[in-house]
Order: sequence, then C-alpha cells, then structure tokens
Amino acid sequence: MTTTLAIANQKGGVAKTTSVASLGAALAELGHSVLLVDLDPQACLTFSLGIDPEDLELSVHHVLTKGTDPREVIYETEDGVHLLPATIELARAEADLLTRTGREHVLKAVLEAMAEDAAPDYDWVLFDCPPSLGVLTVAALTAANGVLIPLQCETLSHRGVGQLLDTVHDVRRFTNRSLDVWGVLPTLYDGRTTHARTVLETISETYGLDVIEPPIPKTIKFAEAPAAGRSILVTSRTSKGAQAYREVAANLVARAAQGPRK
Repeated sequence: MTTTLAIANQKGGVAKTTSVASLGAALAELGHSVLLVDLDPQACLTFSLGIDPEDLELSVHHVLTKGTDPREVIYETEDGVHLLPATIELARAEADLLTRTGREHVLKAVLEAMAEDAAPDYDWVLFDCPPSLGVLTVAALTAANGVLIPLQCETLSHRGVGQLLDTVHDVRRFTNRSLDVWGVLPTLYDGRTTHARTVLETISETYGLDVIEPPIPKTIKFAEAPAAGRSILVTSRTSKGAQAYREVAANLVARAAQGPRK
C-alpha cells in the first residue's frame, strides 16, 4: 500500500521543503519508490532537486486545474525519487479551485486516477505543502494518510501550530476522517543552547503529539544542497544532518508498518 504523507506547517522557514527532499532521498536509499509533490508556488522543492521551474511548460498546476495526465508531468530526479513539480502558476490554483465543487478532493482524485491507470506504484507520496492553510494545504490533508509537522526549536515558531491542528480537526470532520497526525519533527535544532533543548523537551507536553526522533540539527550544509540541485544525502552524505534524516526515514517506515492509530 502507498503511504501518503503531508508535510505541513503554515509558518515558513521551518525546513518543510528540506524535510521533503531529504526524507524522499532517504526513503529511496532504503529501497522504497517515492513520489514528491511540490504544492508551493515558490517551487523551492522543484528547484532544490535540480529542475528550473522557469523551464517547465507543464506542472502540478496543470494536473490540478486542467486535468493534465500527471504521468506527462512527473520527472525522475538524480536523487532516486520522482517529482511532480511546481511553478509560479500554482499561485493561480487557489483562485481557480475556489469555485470548483469538491476542490478539497482534487489531489486525492489525481492519486486515485494514477492507481487505476496502472501508473507507477509508489510506496510513498510526500506533499510539500505551501506556508498557508488555503485550498492546496486542505487538498493535501484530504489526500493524505497522515500529516507530519516540521517545527523549528524556537518558542516563536510554535505560534500557529494550534491553527494547523484546528484545520486537521476540520479535515477529519468533513473530508478525510482517517487523517492521522504522525507527530512533530523538530528542525533547525542547536543542542548547544539551553533554549533549544527546553523547547524540544516541552513540544510533546505542549501539543500532546509524538515527537519524531532524532531532531534535525541546524547546519549550513542544508543551505548548500539546493545550489547543487540535490539533497543533503548526496551533497554531504556523512554529515549529521544527512544521518538524522536517514534515522527519521527509518522511523517513519516503522511507523507506517504499524498502520493507522485510533
């Protein structure tokens, strides 16, 4: 079965895109087939994996709003994952979808159509959600089995997580009753500071959510990777950041094997 995971937090700068690219590459290293879906009009995931959004004629925007076959748009990347890329055109998708009946289900319908048409059978589908709680994020949550929340280990980054959890509650009520919150992924963690350690220790208590281990360390290696169009697992294979994402990916595989939680 395919595990579909939305990586979501409406706050920017919490390493959503880095997490999607790195976890995708780590899962591929483990032998899983992976599809990454860039749902952010800024197209940072697309650029980070070596594809210039300005060179693309087709993107996820055409799949969601024009009915384009996703198999015409999916790219194979050098990191061993497939990518459904984004361009700035995706910024129009919110407006295009607002007037459409069943807009929350548009992404789920795409995945179901791919499965029915004998498209590549993926073990994992990861959504890189935009930094908002708009139509695209709700569509991702509606299509997903679970949601993973990257959270910077700083007090101010916690603001808004409650709003995301409220959105998850609404999605469960109206569009996806089986949506499971997998937990919080601590990112940009600096273990040398008392503040970061304190925040990490209180995350579970504050939100009543599982904390996905290990925390992702803060390192310049993450900023260097997108310039090469590859993930940190390729550009800095032995770094602490790369190893942390490998361990998180292994923990997610174990979590997926447990099945849905009540």
